[in-house]
Amino acid sequence: MATLQFSRNTKVYLEQGSNIWEIPVLDGFSFSQATNASEITLNEMSDSSGNSRRARQMFTDSYAPAEWSFSSYMRPTANDSRSAGSEAGAVEEALWANFVDANGMTANGTTDAWTDGVTRTANDVTFDFAGSNKTALGTFNLYFVFGACGDADSNYTSGEGLYTIYKIETCVSNTATVNFDIDGIAMIEWSGFGKIITEVASFDASGAITTGGTATDTSNFIRNRLTALTVQAADTSTFPGASSNGVYNITLTGGSITFENNITYLTPETLCTINQPLEHVTGTRTISGSFTCYLDGTTGGSEDLFEDVIEATDTVTNSFALTFKVGGSSGTPRVEFSMPKCHLEVPSHSIEDVISLETNFHALPTTVSDADEATIKYVHNVTLTP
Repeated sequence: MATLQFSRNTKVYLEQGSNIWEIPVLDGFSFSQATNASEITLNEMSDSSGNSRRARQMFTDSYAPAEWSFSSYMRPTANDSRSAGSEAGAVEEALWANFVDANGMTANGTTDAWTDGVTRTANDVTFDFAGSNKTALGTFNLYFVFGACGDADSNYTSGEGLYTIYKIETCVSNTATVNFDIDGIAMIEWSGFGKIITEVASFDASGAITTGGTATDTSNFIRNRLTALTVQAADTSTFPGASSNGVYNITLTGGSITFENNITYLTPETLCTINQPLEHVTGTRTISGSFTCYLDGTTGGSEDLFEDVIEATDTVTNSFALTFKVGGSSGTPRVEFSMPKCHLEVPSHSIEDVISLETNFHALPTTVSDADEATIKYVHNVTLTP
């Protein structure tokens, strides 16, 4: 009898070298792969009988890169299943580590250490882009195991008739988007590419690293409603803020931040062969987003920000330090997105029951050669039992 598989009965694993991480994802994940084909058509005049060939031919040239996407909650933790609570971590730590650098994890006594771009302490873990000026970033394999929920030993064999296991080889993270839905839980939408999708017979995830705690641990979920934004202008004469110190008091109603690696894949074009993607290359690193707030007429409020930005006609590139503290200014758990140099576009008005403003921003490096647009810090609140 055929066994049907359901999306809600799926587990996702990330494999890099000898390390495996379980990535708790939300419903709505997807993965797919297409082919690149050439179409040959004929276009000729009629023969003496009034006939003309009108057929066509199709040739498969290559496989397009596999595409994958899923969402995960942002969940800082004080430990994972191998660090014994001595260092902070995050559920999606492996995804961020490979997003910001050509990374890898090595054992370091009772803890684990990433090659670059990740700083772990007892209280927090920070990701930076200092080493992201590379032509290629960290790669990993993704496994989507259908039918995995409820399996105690996590050693999956498709021959048992319970599982369907798909492997996406040589994956790379391309986009990470954080949305500040005021009534939601903090989460990240991930997407990226891979070399090829294959169905495999078995996958042993019994030694997977877990960082989210047990299914009943919910204290490290983050509420978006507690998110706070700090806006600090570099030029206090043009942008005085509330007290001529460049600080603007903005209370958010929503917003988002998108991190882009702008990945492209190289694929050979050999005749008589269906070519597979060879390897990825990085494009321009882009960090941008927007935030929304009510039109507030208090000194240093959103109304003053709109006025100061639109009247700064001599400022070609303005500079504001933006810090989003998702989960609160000092509360835990929280995630802090710090962008020391952001160019703000002129805020746009939204005419609703309560007039609001939306401001688009672009995080920029100190110079065109630097890679210091942003840092991402996860701050935990309690030690969870893996």
